[in-house]
Amino acid sequence: MQPGRRLCLFRSRLCALCLPCLCAVPALAQGPQATPSILAPASTPAHEIYNLSLFVLLITGSIFAVVAGLLAYVVVRFRARGPDAEHEPPQIYGSTQVELAWTVIPVLIVVVLFLTTARIIFAIQDAPEPKSALDVTVIGHQFWWEFRYPKLNIVTANELHIPASTRGAPEPTYLHLLSADVDHSFWVPQLAGKTDLIPNHPNEMWLDPRAPGLYVGQCAQFCGVEHAKMLIRVYVDTPQQFDSWAENQQRLAVDDSAALAGREVFESQACVNCHTIVGTPAHGTFGPDLTHLMSRATIGAGAAANTPENLHAWIEDPGTFKPGALMPAMQLSNQQVNELVAYLSTLH
Repeated sequence: MQPGRRLCLFRSRLCALCLPCLCAVPALAQGPQATPSILAPASTPAHEIYNLSLFVLLITGSIFAVVAGLLAYVVVRFRARGPDAEHEPPQIYGSTQVELAWTVIPVLIVVVLFLTTARIIFAIQDAPEPKSALDVTVIGHQFWWEFRYPKLNIVTANELHIPASTRGAPEPTYLHLLSADVDHSFWVPQLAGKTDLIPNHPNEMWLDPRAPGLYVGQCAQFCGVEHAKMLIRVYVDTPQQFDSWAENQQRLAVDDSAALAGREVFESQACVNCHTIVGTPAHGTFGPDLTHLMSRATIGAGAAANTPENLHAWIEDPGTFKPGALMPAMQLSNQQVNELVAYLSTLH
């Protein structure tokens, strides 16, 4: 087969392999995903980052195609063959035009990438906060998330609820990021880029997702033994769903007389030193607020489903689900644990 035909065949096979992968990327970009995905942006900051990544991929992919194509052409066209295969080919030294080209073109490419990236960064960071925005203070702890809604007088943990935004009625959510101990990083790939939570150095980010649903993320900064299980769940609600959720969160804790024994266990043990239940003597801040514990789908920052069975196992030994968690095993009797679980199960 002639070298030219071989080169054409190589290029056609390369295109056949790469084209399905490139076409599959946009197909992923629709609605909430079951696992964190950078290929399915659902918020303006995530869309900007996604579009920038495609632009960078286009440029770097073009560079790869040109270099690989030229290399393949040279290897095929000038390979050793015939009676002169053992002789050294003619040596050519220096070319001002070529040297200028491979110096100026890369510099221009780097400048374009730098300016485009800087424009996207400033467009996201300097976006003005509208009066209708929802403010949420996010505090990273080892190894869970605290969410405070100062305008709504709500404190919750691990599961963030925000309203969906629309073009006609934009309702962005601005997150004020703080850390209670070490460095953390808030990252929900479908909604925005990574932003660090650094002690004594407040940061901010904003989200405006338009599709209701559950978006999942992760602490993206190693913060200790249980960093891998410091998960994030963001529920994007319709305005009606969010108003209903907020109204429920603003209520005092349920006081069910049928669970009085469990409440007495809770108030007589060390639980009150770490946790808060509004309407009781418990005002601890070291652990998550439990006022509406049963309104959450998970416990342990996403480590396990929020079921009575898992609550029982968690109280007996948090290491069952989350080795390295800072909550100690409470050393309660089985009856005390059962009574405590019965009480916590009333906290909707």
